[in-house]
Amino acid sequence: MDGRPAPRAPRRRLPAVLSEERPRPRRVRERPGAWRLAVATVCFGAFMGQLDASVVTLTYRDLSAEFHASTAAVEWVSLAYLLTLVALLVPVGRLADAHGRKLFYLHGFALFTAASAGCGLAPSLPVLVGARVAQAAGAAMMQANSVALVTTSAPRGRLRAALGVQAAAQALGLALGPTIGGALVSAVGWRWVFAVNVPVGLVALVAGRYLLPRTRGRAPSGGFDPLGPVLLAASTTALLLGLSAASGLPFPGWSVAALLVTSAVAGRAFLARSRSRPRPLLDPALLRSRTVVAGLAGALCDYLVLFGPLVLVPAALTAEGASELVAGLVLTALPAGFALAATCAERVLPAGLSDRARCVLGALVCLAALAVTAVLPLTPFPLVPLLALLGLGLGVYTPANNATVMAALPTRSAGTGGGLINMARGLGTALGIALVTLTLHLAGGAGPRWAVVALLPFAGLALAAALGPAWKPAGRRG
Repeated sequence: MDGRPAPRAPRRRLPAVLSEERPRPRRVRERPGAWRLAVATVCFGAFMGQLDASVVTLTYRDLSAEFHASTAAVEWVSLAYLLTLVALLVPVGRLADAHGRKLFYLHGFALFTAASAGCGLAPSLPVLVGARVAQAAGAAMMQANSVALVTTSAPRGRLRAALGVQAAAQALGLALGPTIGGALVSAVGWRWVFAVNVPVGLVALVAGRYLLPRTRGRAPSGGFDPLGPVLLAASTTALLLGLSAASGLPFPGWSVAALLVTSAVAGRAFLARSRSRPRPLLDPALLRSRTVVAGLAGALCDYLVLFGPLVLVPAALTAEGASELVAGLVLTALPAGFALAATCAERVLPAGLSDRARCVLGALVCLAALAVTAVLPLTPFPLVPLLALLGLGLGVYTPANNATVMAALPTRSAGTGGGLINMARGLGTALGIALVTLTLHLAGGAGPRWAVVALLPFAGLALAAALGPAWKPAGRRG
């Protein structure tokens, strides 16, 4: 020994396939329509995410029987997924902005696919819930980056159309979920509800490797405040549990108020810490834009109005003696109208109609559809065209609202912006389900009618979000 310190062993690097984004083949990259291939690839995740969200509730009865568990215990299969997804969307988006959105999207799909296989093979309910948490982590990596990948791939003049296609893929997954889920559960059992994700995930991974562009305009890669994700997760988790308890989850009555207070305190602490840290999880400057804040509020109201009827319509129709099949077919009109408008609005509406005007138009259509629904009989004949009209309004509103939010954010923060939009969607989904369920419970026989009335103010808030701030035609900032 010569007294000198031993040299440090070189740090082992992760394999390039795990740590670096691979470029698209040149013949793909140089195609005039390469951005369309990227958008189509992102639609895999958009479709599967909504399909998975709408299909799992159909397995509750079989899960209860196989695992000898109560309905309240089985509900955690869905609740654990939602809590994990919403808590991780913004942190994952922030990391993807720094380290690569394509990288995180593909890793997310790999995790989602592997966890889906784990769900299908789960030997017990706790294992299934754990696999659903892993599945939600993968879904968060996909969803936080799906809007960002569309935004950074599509030409500026085609952004709204591209986001419309992505929204239509989500609506299609939502529409087909009950049909596909019912067929799978009836024919081959509940495990195939999860196993069907595996082949789709493998195809999506190959497509993403060759068709998605690498990240340009990254955020600084330094670590962000580690307490930020904890406070944000505490706030969103307490809020979602409070909403679930209010809508029927078997929690003590006092827990609803306690959870909502906890959510507010943790949320306030998160915002205060974000303002005081040099590298916060969420840059407060992103929320100083009235356009961004109004757009996020609009996204929350948008999905609240979309998911409320998904609970309301089956309850109203089955109470009148209709079968579950009839209720499902009637309900399909809502996501079908959404998908139609999201994909065709660009061809039908005037090209010069601004995003703000489209949001106003979509919100007005939603208000009109809900107002008429509140006074007509809740039977299949009037419900089908009214739900289709509501879907058309939402399909016009959603792509224009998302395009406005993403255009108002710097490109380097696209993943964070996508995470914020999807978090607002998740909270709106939970609030819509809780609002309708609570109204049905409190109003007795008149519950369906009052549930429709309860949705009206939120359609009005979506309209106010479009009219309130002075929206500027935003180009993407670097």
